[in-house]
Amino acid sequence: MSSNLVKGTAILSIGLFLSKALGLLYVIPLYAMVGEENLGLYQYAYIPYNIMLSFAISGMPIAVSRYVSKYNALGDYQAGRKLLKSSQWIMIGSGIVSFLVLFFLAEPIAQIVRADDEQVFTVDEIAGVIRLVSFALIVVPFMSLTRGFFQGYQQFTPTAVSQLIEQIVRILFVLAGVYIVLNFTEGSEKTAISFAVFAAFVGAVAGLAVLYYYWRREKPQMDSLLAESTGNADVRLKDMYRELIVYIFPVVLVGLANPLFQFVDMLTFNRAMASIGLASVSDGQLGMLNFSTHKIVMIPVMVGTAFSMAIIPIVTGYYTKGDRLGMTRSLDQVFQIIAFLTLPMITGLMILSDELYHLLFEQSQVGADILRTYAPASLLFALYSVSGSILQAIDRHKWIILNLMIGLLLKLALNMPLIRLFEAEGAIYATMIGYGAAVAMNIGVAIHTLRYRSRMVIRRLFLIVLFNAVMGLAAWAVLRGLYLFGEADGKGDAFLYTLITAIAGALVYAGLAFRSGLAQKLFGDRLKRITKKFGM
Repeated sequence: MSSNLVKGTAILSIGLFLSKALGLLYVIPLYAMVGEENLGLYQYAYIPYNIMLSFAISGMPIAVSRYVSKYNALGDYQAGRKLLKSSQWIMIGSGIVSFLVLFFLAEPIAQIVRADDEQVFTVDEIAGVIRLVSFALIVVPFMSLTRGFFQGYQQFTPTAVSQLIEQIVRILFVLAGVYIVLNFTEGSEKTAISFAVFAAFVGAVAGLAVLYYYWRREKPQMDSLLAESTGNADVRLKDMYRELIVYIFPVVLVGLANPLFQFVDMLTFNRAMASIGLASVSDGQLGMLNFSTHKIVMIPVMVGTAFSMAIIPIVTGYYTKGDRLGMTRSLDQVFQIIAFLTLPMITGLMILSDELYHLLFEQSQVGADILRTYAPASLLFALYSVSGSILQAIDRHKWIILNLMIGLLLKLALNMPLIRLFEAEGAIYATMIGYGAAVAMNIGVAIHTLRYRSRMVIRRLFLIVLFNAVMGLAAWAVLRGLYLFGEADGKGDAFLYTLITAIAGALVYAGLAFRSGLAQKLFGDRLKRITKKFGM
């Protein structure tokens, strides 16, 4: 497997992990300040924002990453630079238009969301937070394009660092803003949430500043490559964008998948709950589903997200050169590492769902049950991101569109009936069915197109599942043993039980992985040298 893919994925994984971890941890003080009910207002802002952001970006960053990587591999550095100059203005214009659209659609969206008078939030409150978060659309598309350009040069550090700084600044602004509103202006919790969503804009400006620093630092080296370019300086923008358009629409859909599934919940959840007499708790449970538990569930997904960002330019390079062996080796490694890293995290979330929800939010059986049910969806989210990226890299764009549409239609058709049967967990079942169908079809198309066969991967996946079963049993036994000493009544107990159980599970899993040699085979020679020093 390409060392660039390993390095790129490692850099992006670290950046995404830190960003996701911070994005989860800041919820703890925010929750303490505004309460679980008001967090529902927070998620009402971000779901339509994420959808509009996907349209504003229009898949351009990943498409540019792929385009730049392709022509850099051919020695044509001029093509990528010319594309960057023109696409910058497109992203700026797209951001402004998207901001205006979301700003003026805020009230109609809020009217759809408010399905019953028993709900906690008014139309004006929901519309207000949507309008405030829309300002970030002015900055984020341009910032994302710049990240895509760096990735086309297989420079992943600027993306990881800018994401981390963006998140840190956003969180500081959220917490400081909420604290000031509640303690110095005598504002309400809902007013504080309205102020907090504006942090998306502030964080984006900080992320853009980081990218500007990297651009100034890397530009001399890029200019030297540009001077040695073997390409045609007269390549027309029309031809560039004709090629990009082929990439863009499927990329948009891959990025839109999760926000669209959440948007279905946003539009139908309250109505389904009201139809079974649960309108008074629907806002709170939707907040659990689409905000609090979703943040936890998305942590394992970072592995798939990192791979999807790193794999497109690298596999595109293999595909352009006709190196099918290189592609096959990369896919072998991708599927194994996703399973190796994602499955133990999912197992841990399911076993520790009660303790984690208590630790991060409050002691809530409903919240813990939602988290336990939702955790396995992490694997589907990660696989969808990666499988969609693989189809992009091998030019099977129409299948991405078709497969997502089928998955989304299944979600639409099943969501309200399953919510009526299983309440909040019904929405999760509908999501997993829809995602499962899309993932299965994506992987099926990739296997058929590439004639991809790997018994070795199947054997190792079976071994990974077996290791997770052993780890899960060990962790469960440790947790049950801890409860013999008493219930986890406070957050301190919940933290202690979570920490001890997680360490025990990690030690068992790591021991199995290293003793079997699986970890060394997956992560290469450097890990082999380290483990030899310890006699493993």
